[in-house]
Amino acid sequence: MQHTPTESEITEQLDASGLACPLPLLKAKQALSRMAPGEVLKVIATDSGSVRDFRVYVDNSDHEMLDSFTEGESYIHIIRRGTMMQKGGKTPNA
Repeated sequence: MQHTPTESEITEQLDASGLACPLPLLKAKQALSRMAPGEVLKVIATDSGSVRDFRVYVDNSDHEMLDSFTEGESYIHIIRRGTMMQKGGKTPNA
């Protein structure tokens, strides 16, 4: 993991608070598919399963997990969109 981007470096924020597995990951996949390579997505989730889900997803894609941490009752995941996914498309592992 690299440094945690500042708020100004985050392209899009997704609040998935209150959503149960697998919805935080599915919403994040949809958001990433609309983003350009290199853009940064910040996901806020309250489902503890999101920690495992996001780690496995990023490990099996060309996206990069910049940071993943807890903040109060929330799990924060900061992901840089990879280059393999074409805008509006899917990665082979999506």
